[in-house]
Formats: sequence, C-alpha cells, structure tokens
Amino acid sequence: MPASRRHQRALAVFVNCLGVIAAVPALSPAAPRAEAAPARPAPPPAVAPGAAATPIPTGVPAVPPAVPTTGPAPVRPSMPPVSVAVGASGTPAPGYRIEVRNAGSAPVDTMVRQELPSGSRATTVTGGGRTSRPAGTSAGEVTWRLRLPAKSTTTLHTALSVPGPGRSVTAPTCVYGSDGTRPYDCATATWVGAATAPAAQVTAAPAWRRPPVLLAAFTALLVVTAGVVWWAVWRRRRRTAAGSAAPRTGATGGAATPTGTPGGGAVHTGAPGGGVPGLGTPGGAGPGQGGPGHGTPGRNGPAERGTVYPRTAVPSPASRRRRPPVWLVVGVAAAVLAGVVGAAAWSATQRVAAMDTTKQPTSGAWVGSSVTGALGQPLRETAFEFTVYRVSCGAEVLPTAPGGGRPCLATIGVRNLTNEDQTWHGQLQRAYLPSGNWVAADEDATRVANLGRDVFSQPVAAGRRVLLPLVFTMRGDEPPKRLELRSGVFSAGVRVDVA
Repeated sequence: MPASRRHQRALAVFVNCLGVIAAVPALSPAAPRAEAAPARPAPPPAVAPGAAATPIPTGVPAVPPAVPTTGPAPVRPSMPPVSVAVGASGTPAPGYRIEVRNAGSAPVDTMVRQELPSGSRATTVTGGGRTSRPAGTSAGEVTWRLRLPAKSTTTLHTALSVPGPGRSVTAPTCVYGSDGTRPYDCATATWVGAATAPAAQVTAAPAWRRPPVLLAAFTALLVVTAGVVWWAVWRRRRRTAAGSAAPRTGATGGAATPTGTPGGGAVHTGAPGGGVPGLGTPGGAGPGQGGPGHGTPGRNGPAERGTVYPRTAVPSPASRRRRPPVWLVVGVAAAVLAGVVGAAAWSATQRVAAMDTTKQPTSGAWVGSSVTGALGQPLRETAFEFTVYRVSCGAEVLPTAPGGGRPCLATIGVRNLTNEDQTWHGQLQRAYLPSGNWVAADEDATRVANLGRDVFSQPVAAGRRVLLPLVFTMRGDEPPKRLELRSGVFSAGVRVDVA
C-alpha cells in the first residue's frame, strides 16, 4: 500500500475517534434507585400572620421581579383646593367680577393677582386690593392677600379705565400661594363695550370692475371678433368658388343644357323648337324613343357620336384646403398671449400685496399657521392651547440664577387638544427681546420653580390642562417683548405679546 494512502487512513481514524469522544456527554454518577417508595413529606408548618417568610438558600441568585419598562407617567394634576372664576360685567366701563373659592377643609393663605392691560388703570378695587406696577413690566396689576376660610367663596370687583372708548379689554387673574410664584388656578375674561362700533366692512368692487373679469371679457371679445371675421372671409371665398364652377347655359330656340360625359358623348336635355324630351311631342323624343343623338349613355346603349351640340368634357377643378389668413392667426395668438401675461401679472400682484412684512418667517416647512395674541388670550396650534397669564422679571420674583442673569417668571396654561399624550421641550420655548435676540427656557430654574418637578420630561395627558411657571433667564435689563411657544419641532407655534 502506498505511504500516502496509509497516512490518509490513519488521519481518518484519528478524526473519528475525536468525534466519538466529543459526542459522549460527561455523565454524573447515577444515584441508586430507592427500593421503597419515599414517604409523603410532612406539610410545612403554619406561618403566623405578619411573620416574614424566610427564603430557602439555594445557591442561585434570585431573579429580580419583572418591572415594565415604560416612559414617564403623564402629568395628571389633581383638582386644586383653590379655584378662581372671572366674568366681565355689563357696565359701560370695563369691570370684572372675581370669585375665589376654597373647596378644602382648612383655611388657605393666598395671593390673587389681576393683570391690567397696557395703558389702563384701576379705578375701583374692592376687598382690600392694591394697585402696583411690578419691576420689569410695562403694565400694572391689582393684588390681594386673602386668607380663605374652609368651604368658602370670596367675591372681588374691579373697574378699569382705558384710553380708547369701545375697546375690548382682557384681564387675566391668577390665585397663587403665599409666596406668589406657584399658581393654584388662573382664569381670564374679556370685556366688550356695548357701544363698540362694528368693524367697517370692505365693500367688494362690482364684478365688471374686477381685473380678472375685465381681462377675461377682453380676451373673449378678441376671440369672438377673430372668429366672425374668419367665418365671413371663408363664406365669401366659398361663394366665389361655387360661382366659378357653375355650368354654362346655352339656348337655340329653347333652353338646352348639354352636359358632357367622360366618354365623349353629350346628353341633350332639350330639343330645337321647344320640344320637351320624353313627352311624345313632335319636337322631342323620350328616352329610348328619340333619334340619333338623343340616347342616354348606359341606358339604351352606347352613346351615339355626332350629337347636335357636341362639347368636350371639362374636368372639375380640384378643391384645396382653406387656410385662414396670416393676419388672423397672428392676431389671435397675440390676444391669447396678452391674456396669459395679464393674468400672470395680476396673480403675482395679488400675492405680493397679500404678504405681511411684519410677520416672522414661520411658513414653509412648519406645520400649521402661527397665531399671535396678548396676555390672557387662549391661542391654539397643532397640539396645544397656550395661555400666558402673567410675566414678571426681577430678583424679587425668583432668586438670581447661579450663572448670573435676571430671571423672568411666566405663568402659562397648557392644554392638550389631541387624543394622545403629548410632550414638549424647553429649548423650543423662547422669549424675544426688543433687539431681536431670544433665549430659551431655563430648565433648571423651571424645575426649581416647580418644586423639583421636571415639567418637560413628563407628557401632558390627552385632553388635560396643566398650569405651571416657566422661567427665562435674561441677559441684561431689558424685559422680554414676546414669548414664542410651540409643542413640537415643526409646529408653527403661538406668539404672545407681553410688553
């Protein structure tokens, strides 16, 4: 046997042995089978109530209990013990009725704040309220410090004066704790004067004076005029062609109209002397009865040559396709072009006139349209309804941030308008300065103002409303001019004028 083959067989035997050894499992020594059935184990001893069960040591680490991995629970605020309701009175001057209710079983110390619109002042204040102008704000406010008894309702009244008569006035009101920073509840109302003049209605111009209608009428007139001219020219040419192709008329003692045939013969339809063919008169002969020259080709035999009035057959002129004149085609094309250019120019003019030069660029890729309002007005966007009740700045509102800057506290109500839990982000909430610069919400300071609760990490429950303070840290002494709030990255958001 060759050496190479012996080596192959030896290698194959070695590999097979290794496979057998690897396939044989390591068996533990079998326990001897019991000769008799084991006795039934005794029941465990009863455990006294309240005694903790001692785990049996097995040497295997215990498996941790299954914990569902879910996100943070949505914010579901409980009903506050203190609530407020605001209504506008029907007086000639702006007036409001404020009802503060304590539904709890213990007295509560509160601070009630009513924001005054810019340019207005309080003329009547009941319940021991006082008017002040906080630092860093352009409008005043009316404040009350009240101790609300348990299960009680306190009613307050205010009257305002505004510079312009017939102007609608919105005055939001909030109830805070004794420190004046954490709101219990907020409400708003808008007073509308009875003598408010209706807005002037712009009367639309008559239809015949509108540029699109005039342009369309002019184009239609040009098209109709061109069509009438072309029809008149075509009809005239048709009459001329029909007159030139009509057969000639000849008469010799009567009306005779010989017509030539392609075979060279002529069919005589009249007879000299006034006879009528086919009536048996002496002057004529009917078909098949006449003499030479009176036969009809194809009926009584071949046409006889040598008719009385021989005439060579004349071929009919070939008809050609009628084409409109060049000036007509050019005129219609010019009219259509003028109409298209005029319509495009009018459309572009209307679009340019409809542009709002004072609006920020929030169109394009944004979802929805941006809404602008004032303090106390509910403003809706794609998912949330935002209401800004109060904005105040200064060290007396909140302590100065560790990194420096002046804190501004905004009391904001957020309502989820959708059927799902919605989250929002602090970096998307901005405060704009008069210079155009902006700052995002200070999440650390906002967490402090909300007693350690991170309002941005917890979603807002579907259909719920949350009321919370939002803090912006400003650089400089200028108060914010406008707040921009939005629910998502691509949401157009709302703008609230606070200055």
